[in-house]
Amino acid sequence: MKKQTLILILFLVIELPGKTQQDPIFSQYMYNQMSINPGYAGSNDMICITGLNRQQWVGFKGAPSSTVFQANAPVKPFGISSGVGLTLISDQAGFNNNLSISATYAYRLDLGNGKLGIGASFGFLNQKLEPEWYIPTDDYHQQPSGDPLIPENNESVFVFDMGFGLYYKTDALYVGISTTHLNEATLKYTKGTPFLKRHYYLTAGYIFQMPNPLFEIIPSVQLISDGSTSSITFNTNVTYNKKFWGGVSYRAGSAVVGLIGLQIFNGVRFGYAYEFPTSDIIKSTSGSHEFMISYCFSVASDRTAKKYKSIRFL
Repeated sequence: MKKQTLILILFLVIELPGKTQQDPIFSQYMYNQMSINPGYAGSNDMICITGLNRQQWVGFKGAPSSTVFQANAPVKPFGISSGVGLTLISDQAGFNNNLSISATYAYRLDLGNGKLGIGASFGFLNQKLEPEWYIPTDDYHQQPSGDPLIPENNESVFVFDMGFGLYYKTDALYVGISTTHLNEATLKYTKGTPFLKRHYYLTAGYIFQMPNPLFEIIPSVQLISDGSTSSITFNTNVTYNKKFWGGVSYRAGSAVVGLIGLQIFNGVRFGYAYEFPTSDIIKSTSGSHEFMISYCFSVASDRTAKKYKSIRFL
C-alpha cells in the first residue's frame, strides 16, 4: 500500500497542480540538444543519430522512464546553409504516457568566429492517461468518482506542438536559447483542460585546452524554467584524446551526477550517467541510470569523377 500511495503522490505532483507536461530532464544534456533546441540541427556539419534512455528513481513504482531518438544533418537547399532534424520522445511517469514526434528546420549563418542556427520545430504530441487508483476503505477516503478534476478512465489526446531556438557554436564555445511547447496547446480531456506549459532553456559550454593537448576541460550549464519553477545544472567534463571522458554534475537541490563515456570506434560514442538524488526521494530509490549512444558521420558531397595520371604514360 505504501508504494501505491507513492504513485498517487507522484501523479498529483506531476499532473494536477501545474496543469503542465513537464519535459523530461536528462543528465547528459550536452548530447541531447536537438530535442530542446531546433537551432542545433546541422551544427556538427555531419549526419548525427543519437539515442538516450533514462530510468529515473529505480525501485520507485511508477517512476519516470524517458527515451529520446534524434537525427539531424546539414543541408544546402538552393545553396542556403541549413540543418534538418527529426526527434521522437517517449516519456512515462505515473499515469502519464507521452509520445511526441517533431521535424526541425534551422537556417544557419556565419557570425563572428562561428555559426548561428535559427530553428523551428513542428510536430504532434500524444498524451495518454491510464489511471489505476487505490483508495483505502475507511470513512476518511472517498472514491474519485464525481470529482471534476480527477480522471477515472483511460484517455488519449493528440495536440499540435511547436518549438523555437537559437544555437551559436564556435570551435570552443556553444550557447543555446530555446523554448518548447511554444503554442501551449490545450489538452481537452473529459475532466479538465490542462495545457502544455511553455518551457525555456539556456545551455552553454566552453572547451578549455590543457597544456597537454590530449586533455580538455569542458564546463557547461543548463537552466530550465517554465515561468513558475526552475532547474539549473552545472557540469564539468574532462576528455582525453577526444575518445574518453568523465565528469561530475550538480543539479541544484536535486542530485549529484557522475558521467563517463568513450568513443568505441570512429564516429560511435557511448555514455553513461548515474544520478544520486540529494532530496528526500533517496529514501525510496537507489538512484537514476541514463544511457546514451550516438553515431556521427560525413557524406562526401563532391562525387565528380577524378582523373589520375600514371607515370607509365607520361
